[in-house]
Amino acid sequence: MTHASSQIDIKQPRALVTLVVFLVVVIGVGAIIGTQTAPGAWYAGLEKPPFNPPNWIFGPVWFTLYVLIAIAGWRTFLAAPLSAGMGLWAAQMLLNWVWSPAFFAAESLWLAMAIIVPMLAAILAFFVNRWGRDRTSALFFLPYAAWVGFATLLNASLIVLNT
Repeated sequence: MTHASSQIDIKQPRALVTLVVFLVVVIGVGAIIGTQTAPGAWYAGLEKPPFNPPNWIFGPVWFTLYVLIAIAGWRTFLAAPLSAGMGLWAAQMLLNWVWSPAFFAAESLWLAMAIIVPMLAAILAFFVNRWGRDRTSALFFLPYAAWVGFATLLNASLIVLNT
């Protein structure tokens, strides 16, 4: 079986420019959304489950995940820009970017839940799609899937505790 990693020549200038674009867009949009929707008084006032992480952990975790997400998207784009894998990558990215505004800006636990469930499904579908084509990209989504799975549980717990 041939994996996309053997087809990607990262030494090509086009590939390097594309990588920079993916990193700048994914991290940049994520950072803008994160700074505009930082947890405020509403979130502080919610009753939280005992496994709720401290607020300071979210920035470093999301930065790391966004780097992995960008690299997986870049690899998929170089190998197959109009593929189902790229469609799944774009879908999860858009859902990712709308979750924080739904949760923190709209202060809607239910709307956020309605976004995070299909986001997790798209992440898992991307993993399955890429596994036989580009195992590196699939593996880069494992920590992301774990984190979003945890965030889904946290979102659901906040609904139970606060409604």
